[in-house]
Amino acid sequence: MSMLATVATLRATQTGRAQPLATVRHHHLDDRPFVLVPLTLAGEACAPLAALAGTDPDHPTLLTVRRPRDRVQRFRFVEELAALMLPYVEGCQTEAETYTVGRGEKAEEHERFCRAPQLLVPNGEGIAYVRRLGRLTRLRSADGPHAVHPDVPTLGKWLTWFEGRAEFPGSSAMLAVSRVLTAHWATGQSSAEDSHLAALVAWIDPPEGRTGAETAREAENPLVWPPAGPATDTGFDAVLDDLLTRFAEAEGRVRERLGERIDRALCDQLRPTWDLVWRGVGLARALPEGGHVEERWTSDRRRFSDYAAYLEEHGHPQGKRDRAVGAARRLGMLEDDTSRYQTQRAYDDPLVMAEYELSGEAFSGTVVARDESRFVPGAKYPRWRPTITVRSERLVRLTVGTKVTSPGRLRQPAAIIGLTPHEGVHLVTVELSGGFANQRKPPAPEATLAETGETVTYTTLGVDSRPAKLPAEENTPWTHGGPPVPYEPTDQDAEEEWA
Repeated sequence: MSMLATVATLRATQTGRAQPLATVRHHHLDDRPFVLVPLTLAGEACAPLAALAGTDPDHPTLLTVRRPRDRVQRFRFVEELAALMLPYVEGCQTEAETYTVGRGEKAEEHERFCRAPQLLVPNGEGIAYVRRLGRLTRLRSADGPHAVHPDVPTLGKWLTWFEGRAEFPGSSAMLAVSRVLTAHWATGQSSAEDSHLAALVAWIDPPEGRTGAETAREAENPLVWPPAGPATDTGFDAVLDDLLTRFAEAEGRVRERLGERIDRALCDQLRPTWDLVWRGVGLARALPEGGHVEERWTSDRRRFSDYAAYLEEHGHPQGKRDRAVGAARRLGMLEDDTSRYQTQRAYDDPLVMAEYELSGEAFSGTVVARDESRFVPGAKYPRWRPTITVRSERLVRLTVGTKVTSPGRLRQPAAIIGLTPHEGVHLVTVELSGGFANQRKPPAPEATLAETGETVTYTTLGVDSRPAKLPAEENTPWTHGGPPVPYEPTDQDAEEEWA
């Protein structure tokens, strides 16, 4: 936990109300997300029991499995979920736009869809459920003795893609609402308790005249607010077991009525969480969107377009394990995405940047002087290198020679060339080496250089951040197994996933 989050947590404990960790929203929230609230059978790794799913907050679709240990019933549940989710995914593929990669002769035109699907689940356990369900379905075959409906493996491939994108902090393709809220507010409870969506929302948005701490204690009562899934409450398990047993033994109209009772009981467990998911979305939407959120969502749209094209051209499911180059590329992308996401959050949000000021990776201050006529010797001719002097009220822990950048002028490389304590404050001299609209001599274009009296921030975040270059998979060296053979799932692979 960061220093700022620790202070916010302590303050939340003192006041009984959640404290903000951000001033803007750092996740994209689609106007029409697909929400999935799952419920699993107790004691089973991924036996679907029920789910509420859909895009309409007021009219969710209830899916139930009245015989959850029956594998035929399980696949029928997946078919019903696919009938809801696949049209939603396909509906995002109707319109496309052209974009250019590279410059000059190397420029290439590509297409990406104007929309991308967004899958929302209540908490991190919901993401784990999607991962397991994707693994259990994407390797199934639509032919042969154990054939399933063709939509089952297709849905499994998309679920695996969604879960894979959820690993990247900069992606909004799949989000756990509890994680979105805890990224923007600190509560006075533990991180494990924050996964209980009812308690978390109670801290952030308690009723008038009450504290979040008081409301959260009441929300933890499973009779008032059932768990946010996918696990069931132990008290409900006893009721459900009795209903399922009687349903299996009954016949005719009695069996039909028991089935309706099972559906109502499951819906009663799921509906409070469904409403909480949309309430949490509303709380997050109330925050203004950060400046780089749209850029990251554009990346999600591009990756969605690429994967849709891959499925149309090849259709092979993701393998059980990544190949050598694929795993290294994924790890490199994850590291690069994490670094970029942390940097962009700080650039978009002064409250996040304050954390880096506390850790010594950034400083803020007021411009007290600037030198527009400064030149330094060059190989062929003197180079124009103007400077600004920043007066910082806090201790500056960066050293002379450190490369920095300003969130307000991202294309203006800078470096600290002077650091002087002065009357209890620090005077930092920053040399600017670009971002002058291609000018090589003064005067600088208007607003290019910070004005005297302007408040500026400089940080080391994002400086010299470049992803590693890796060979294509077909060029995998022999030391790492050589070029991989395209993965073809077998019935044995699918059965192992069910085991």
